[in-house]
Amino acid sequence: MTTHDAADERLRRWRLVLGGDSADGTGRALTGQDAAMDGALTALYGGGGGAGTGTSRKGGGGRSAGLGASAPSVARWLGDIRTYFPSSVVQVMQRDAIQRLGLSALLLEPEMLEAVEPDVHLVGTLLSLNKAMPETTKETARAVVRKVVADIEKRLATRTRATLTGALDRSARINRPRHRDIDWDRTIRANLRNYLPEYGTVVPERLIGYGRASQSVKKEVVLCIDQSGSMAASVVYASVFGAVLASMRSISTRLVVFDTAVVDLTDQLDDPVDVLFGTQLGGGTDINRALAYCQSQITRPADTVVVLISDLYEGGIRDEMLKRVAAMKASGVQFVALLALSDEGAPAYDRDHAAALAALDAPAFACTPDLFPEVMAAAIEKRPLPIPDTATGA
Repeated sequence: MTTHDAADERLRRWRLVLGGDSADGTGRALTGQDAAMDGALTALYGGGGGAGTGTSRKGGGGRSAGLGASAPSVARWLGDIRTYFPSSVVQVMQRDAIQRLGLSALLLEPEMLEAVEPDVHLVGTLLSLNKAMPETTKETARAVVRKVVADIEKRLATRTRATLTGALDRSARINRPRHRDIDWDRTIRANLRNYLPEYGTVVPERLIGYGRASQSVKKEVVLCIDQSGSMAASVVYASVFGAVLASMRSISTRLVVFDTAVVDLTDQLDDPVDVLFGTQLGGGTDINRALAYCQSQITRPADTVVVLISDLYEGGIRDEMLKRVAAMKASGVQFVALLALSDEGAPAYDRDHAAALAALDAPAFACTPDLFPEVMAAAIEKRPLPIPDTATGA
């Protein structure tokens, strides 16, 4: 690329960014696909807030928002942005359109859902609209949600099963292992008193080994999920992970969602789409009530992992909530508190409650879906959790 071509390309990009009103200073006119891309951007990010059915232009080339509330024009716009921009950008623009232009109601129309780029945030929006969704739209909505769920499962399921199967094997320690099953690190630590300095070695009087997984249930996992509106992405990922865990014979999995009421969706875990449509995003939060229910379902505390996924904004009885956590930990339950289970970065959360949990040796932190299998493996093996360096509630 020549110097002249590079300068021209920079000018083109600045023209697309600035929008072409009289103050942009580029003097550059757009044609062809560039003009179409600018039109798609204008419809969403233009400052006019118009209610037309397509892109409108002011005199002098300025921008004016033009999606309005017309389903056909929005569907065309969704098709346009999928043509001009990569999938990751399309998802951001869709999210902005829903938030900036109030297009949520249009997602209740099947033709709109067929035009969108499915992603976790869109699923969250659909779930929040679930109760208002007409029957003609529900099957299309389920297809959109199923595609996102399938993509998440494809990305995470195999590694989750492999990681947790290894953790279950290692957690089943035996004292008469075969040579290949000896856990040398633990064996050496257990026999340090038998160290012979003249030979520089330890005599392994007692061998500690890894057990082999059997078909019996070895661990019980309770996923307790806050379904307030801010937790939408976490609900989606937790539902998928719940289905993956439920597919493992050595783990008995229970999935509970809550706002001010508590709903046990365990019997729907064979299909995470059913789980998601069984949730109702929004409403208040009563963590204490949810934990009381989860606590009542625990029969083998020493073999149980409870995972609370919540931003910790408690609308119930705070002191009772903390007492329940302390009681579960004292009984042998491994308690994990996740402020979020998503790729969205540091969430807003109740810092006082996070600090109170940390004082109980139950640090609360945000967790990505990629890290979740390692967190669960550590909890199963009863070793320190792999809390990220950027953890917000540690």
